[in-house]
Amino acid sequence: MSNKTFIPAGETSPASQIGATLEALAGTIAARREAGEESYTHRLLTASPDDLLKKLMEESGEVALAAKDVESWATSSLAAALAFEDGRGNDVELEELAVELPPEYSEAVDHLRYEAADVVYHLLVVLARYGVGLDEFAAELNNRMTAAERPQGAVRLDENQVKRGK
Repeated sequence: MSNKTFIPAGETSPASQIGATLEALAGTIAARREAGEESYTHRLLTASPDDLLKKLMEESGEVALAAKDVESWATSSLAAALAFEDGRGNDVELEELAVELPPEYSEAVDHLRYEAADVVYHLLVVLARYGVGLDEFAAELNNRMTAAERPQGAVRLDENQVKRGK
């Protein structure tokens, strides 16, 4: 934990699968800083910052496009189902429909997950490049939640470290 963050007294840190995964990935990224030019992560950490930042922007755009594909499949399938009649000329109510989404919908969701993982990976590389650890990043996110929303024992930013914008 950095000197910029804290967990309130009497609270314990929550256990989390995503937390363990992000910690392992952050460790891998840190280890690859010294891996040499054969490592893609090493090159992102040591080359021009523009290369890394362009890659993050590219991956973010791919997430947006993948999400639009998911939305397209979902709405086109629902529209087709809503246009269906029950065979007697009666429009079928939405509640009566057992809308079955096509396999392409599931494939689009899988692609969205894949692209989202690319964004998270590249974001973690950006944070590592500039010395922002996972606890500090988590504290930033936790500080944006109300006390009722924030998990028990969640790390927070020290008040002197809270900065909104520039």
